[in-house]
Amino acid sequence: MPGIRGPSDYSQEPHRHPALAINAKEPFNAEPRRSDLVSSYVTPVEFFYKRNHGPIPIVDDLDKYSVSITGLRGNPIDLFMKDIWRLPKYTVTATLQCAGNRRTAMSKSKTVRGVGWDIAAIGNAIWGGAKLADVLELVGIPKCSRVTPSGQKHVEFVSIDKCKEESGGPYKASIPLIQATNPEADVLLAYEMNGETLNRDHGYPLRVIVPGVIGARSVKWLDSINIIENECQGFFMQKDYKMFPPSVNWDNIIWPTRRPQMDFPVQSAICSLDDVNVVKPGKITIKGYAVSGGGRGIERVDVSIDGGKTWVEATKYQKPGVPYISDDESGDKWAWVLFQADANIPRSTEIVAKAVDVAGNVQPENVEVIWNLRGILNTSWHRVHVRIGHSSI
Repeated sequence: MPGIRGPSDYSQEPHRHPALAINAKEPFNAEPRRSDLVSSYVTPVEFFYKRNHGPIPIVDDLDKYSVSITGLRGNPIDLFMKDIWRLPKYTVTATLQCAGNRRTAMSKSKTVRGVGWDIAAIGNAIWGGAKLADVLELVGIPKCSRVTPSGQKHVEFVSIDKCKEESGGPYKASIPLIQATNPEADVLLAYEMNGETLNRDHGYPLRVIVPGVIGARSVKWLDSINIIENECQGFFMQKDYKMFPPSVNWDNIIWPTRRPQMDFPVQSAICSLDDVNVVKPGKITIKGYAVSGGGRGIERVDVSIDGGKTWVEATKYQKPGVPYISDDESGDKWAWVLFQADANIPRSTEIVAKAVDVAGNVQPENVEVIWNLRGILNTSWHRVHVRIGHSSI
């Protein structure tokens, strides 16, 4: 497409922070250290996880770059960046999480396929851009439309990004039209991240942000927006990112029997400690994050220092100096909370965290009951071990 191209190799990749833990080099997939992840409420761009399916696209001429909107009556409409910039700008603080976050831990129960993520395939950013509802209204689709006069019920996003799973074709995903056209859903065509122009890893010059939904639907390097009758038929909608029961394996899987995953369940993780730690007897501070999909706030975070026998409620917060109240207008509904609990550790033990959202959803105790062959949505209680002294566990 004019102005932007998807390279055929990895010779022109952008610079990345050396502290990132690299899970795959080509395509580049990496996450920050646990402690870096919760060093601030808003995740610095350099420590925001990188999830890619091919070489990073290159913009040659921003003035020539445009997004084509198809499926309308008449010819496709091309929107250039100057057209997007003219629309009202909104900022939305939203947490993106890869559906495979915490996959490595799930794989310890039984092997799964996919990038081996620890607990940091997640990040919270302030996204700036135009609301997709405004963009679609600009081309003739009214706000809060559930179906078009022609019977279309979905909005498909197609990337410049080329990936092997699509046989060299573009990455693509879709969301329901009612979500795309509802201003309250806060779906953005974003061109800023944390107050700065998007960088290449995160979708420059334009990407979709779908708050409250797994990161796979927030398509980067946007090429076209297609108004379609049925949901996207791309690989990552139809043959990946679906939640199957533990009984399904690669020999008996039937992909059409499950819907594409959208919202993510309630999740939390301890970030101030590694899986195994040696500490001195005494007080320690336990820090981490908690988040739920669909805009559901976090009601509480429970922490146990005896493997889940007894619990204390952690303090939770978003903005400094502003008390966090779940589902209150003062909070960021699409964003995580950070939590903290102080504890006295007199002996070797297992520390556990679990979160509860405003709907009363709670993380499952064991990973075995939610195991699935693709290793997605590991939201089981997060457990870390501490040992007193200098021996290993």
